[in-house]
Formats: sequence, structure tokens, C-alpha cells
Amino acid sequence: MKIIGVVPARMAASRFPGKPLHPILGRPMLDHVLSRASMFGRWDGLYLATCDREIAEFGTRGGWPVLMTSDRHERALDRVAEAVEKCGQDVAEGDLVACVQGDEPMLHPRMIEAVFRPLTEDPTVLCTVLAVEIVEEAQFRDPNIVKIVHDMKGDVLYTSRQPIPHCEAFTPELGARRIGGIFGFRWGFLRTYTELPESPLERKESCDSNRIVDHGYRQRIAPYPHQPYFSVDTLSDVRLVEEAMLEEELWGEY
Repeated sequence: MKIIGVVPARMAASRFPGKPLHPILGRPMLDHVLSRASMFGRWDGLYLATCDREIAEFGTRGGWPVLMTSDRHERALDRVAEAVEKCGQDVAEGDLVACVQGDEPMLHPRMIEAVFRPLTEDPTVLCTVLAVEIVEEAQFRDPNIVKIVHDMKGDVLYTSRQPIPHCEAFTPELGARRIGGIFGFRWGFLRTYTELPESPLERKESCDSNRIVDHGYRQRIAPYPHQPYFSVDTLSDVRLVEEAMLEEELWGEY
């Protein structure tokens, strides 16, 4: 079974143009993402997928394999699928593919392991999403953070930028979870995903996962305990990330 990783990135992010190359502690954000993702020891290939010359040049200078993709993709998973088709490897239907979002400079290789675990333990699971515990109300209320509601088996029911599940007063015991920006797929189902039409809830929430649920498929959560872990959605997130990175275990390891 092959395991392929793709980091999709583009300069034209609506809320923060140019963010993939924005410096974090003196290094482009993508350098953190790729360096940390490469610490996962089971890749058969880890690729940077982009439609932008600036990002491609960064990847080439850093020695990262770069795959040029269409500039028409609106969703990261569509870019990932195109990249896998162009990677030059013979990827079988049951092989595994990870989408590692390019705005996750605090990712840990254990998160990638968590995303693949349900796929290797249960052959009926088609795709997964990293689901990180929320213990702080500010994250629960933040519309830039996509929250997850799942059933008792761990299959996603809905993802939203609104604070869900509903509560009158937030407590960590609510069990709220957020999308952590790493997704796992069986290659055959990722191709199916790209053939599905964009769904109403996907558009309204601007979240790939809702396309899966809207069309009657199931996405299994990959539960992950709370830790200081911040995505970069806006420029104001950079300071938050920098302060947290200086205190966590991977800083200085690459």
C-alpha cells in the first residue's frame, strides 16, 4: 500500500493573499509545513502542489518535489487529486493519500499518523479528517475555525464555521472538535470526490467535508487531543503561531 502526501498551496488566499510564503520565525510558512510533514516516516512521496510560479520557485529552491496544477481549483482536495494523477507513481485504488493544508505550520507527524489510523484499521472507511479537541471558548466562537459534529461511531454529520454543537455556556466537557487541516483518503474515493458536484452546504460553509456528507458518503474523524495548535487564517494569526511554536517540541528540530 502506497502512502502519498500532497501539500496544496496558492498565493490568492481570499483572507490573506500570499500567506503560503509569509515568514514565520524567519522562514516561509510552507517551509514549516513541508519540513514537519516530512518527519512522518512512511511517505512513498510528499509533494507540493500549486498553480503559482512564486510557490513553485520556493519549492524548487528548497528541494521539495513540485507539481503544477490548474489555477481553476476552488477546493484544496481537487488540487490534491490532480497532483496525485501527475506525480508519476502508479497509485492504486486502495492506496492512501493525505492532504496536508499549507497553512498548518504547527502540524506534528503524529497528526498524520492519526489521520491514517482509521483507514488502516477499518477497510470500510473511505476518508478521514483530523479532529482536534477544543478546550478554549475563543476557538469555539472563531468563524475562521471549522467545527465538527459527528455521530457516535465517529462519522462526520456536519462541519460549520459556527459554534457547534450548540451550548448556552461553553465548557471543555462539551466535547467540541475542530478540523485540523489534514485529511486522509483512499485514492479511489478521492477520485470519486472530485467527480461529485459542489454541494450547497460546501458552498455556504466553504468547507470540502460537507461535499462528502451532502452526497451521502461518510468521513471518519481522526480524534486528536488538545494541544497549542493554530492554523494561519489571517495576518493576525502569525504572532499567535510564532509565540506558540517557540514553546513546542518540534521547534529547532528542522
